[in-house]
Amino acid sequence: MPRLRHFIDLEEFTPEEVLQLLELAGEMEARVRYEKATQGGSPISPLLPYRVMASLFWEPSTRTRLSFETAMIRLGGSVVGFAEASTSSVAKGESLADTIRMSAHYADCIAMRHPKDGAAYLAGKFSTVPVLNGGDGGHLHPSQTLLDLYTIYKEFGTLGGLKIALCGDLLYGRTTHSLAVALAAFGSQCVAISPEELELPPHVLHHLASRYGGTVEQRRELAGGLDDVHVLYMTRIQRERFEDPEVYERVAHVYRLDRRILDGAPAEMIVMHPLPRLDEIAIEVDSDPRVRYFEQAFNGVPARMALLLVLMGHSRLFGKRGSNWRVPTVFEGTCSNRRCITHFDDNAAPEFYEFEPGKLACRYCDRVRDQLTLY
Repeated sequence: MPRLRHFIDLEEFTPEEVLQLLELAGEMEARVRYEKATQGGSPISPLLPYRVMASLFWEPSTRTRLSFETAMIRLGGSVVGFAEASTSSVAKGESLADTIRMSAHYADCIAMRHPKDGAAYLAGKFSTVPVLNGGDGGHLHPSQTLLDLYTIYKEFGTLGGLKIALCGDLLYGRTTHSLAVALAAFGSQCVAISPEELELPPHVLHHLASRYGGTVEQRRELAGGLDDVHVLYMTRIQRERFEDPEVYERVAHVYRLDRRILDGAPAEMIVMHPLPRLDEIAIEVDSDPRVRYFEQAFNGVPARMALLLVLMGHSRLFGKRGSNWRVPTVFEGTCSNRRCITHFDDNAAPEFYEFEPGKLACRYCDRVRDQLTLY
């Protein structure tokens, strides 16, 4: 029986392991396309028959939830769970820890999304089956990052030496947090295009610099400056993350990718978006051959099929295994992030790891402590 492994944070997998996951995703894509082309006329033997995935979504989702569930079904397994917390015992006050412990008795793995930062790490502490993080608040979205990397890898044949422009809500955009770090691990560079109010969080910038020696170029304007960009990654401004409606209204429509801007971009540049979109990408752009966001959404199925196969022991990753480098060192104090799960769940006892010499960060949400001195 393989040792239990979760998919809470992509950084817990080495770059070599990530590349193996992408290669496996390629095999799964070929499998899916073959099955679709034959319309079931030539069925392929299921890879995970009789296995059950618990799909637990405390927060609304379309692509992540459906692609996880589709991935499990295409592998021959089945799915149980809930698409909104109000239909489960969470509405009665059941804790996250108890929901996870109960679900682990029913299912062979758990795919989840939760509105609080760090919820996935808490779930992993109480689960006896693999937990796959489908987004925890504004913190991380590693499975989205895996399919983003797969999209980029298919296009360029590499994840190194590229320049990726992240545009929009970079403060609350968990997809951009995960992607910026993942690309830095492969030696690629990020350009951050955002209003001042929505810049990448300081803890993400600190992490990129201290762990990977990477710097992020900050810009305010989308138009122009795309001459050397390989990927333009657009994101929506997330109304649900703002505590002050006035701040949201001030930044809500600041960026819009239209035909005029795209005409000035390189012919080999591709446009990505985690979706859903609002008005940050004009409909007229959809027909441009550089657009990849609908293909990107499809890539979620083979990427998550690969994840399920590895975490449930059907496929193996070879070479040095990644580890959890965020080893807790201090169990006292309070996280300064008011969205962190430690402020909402009694099971989430505060934990802090040494982010860099003399600095501590929350093990759940990676927010650097206000009190930075360790000694």
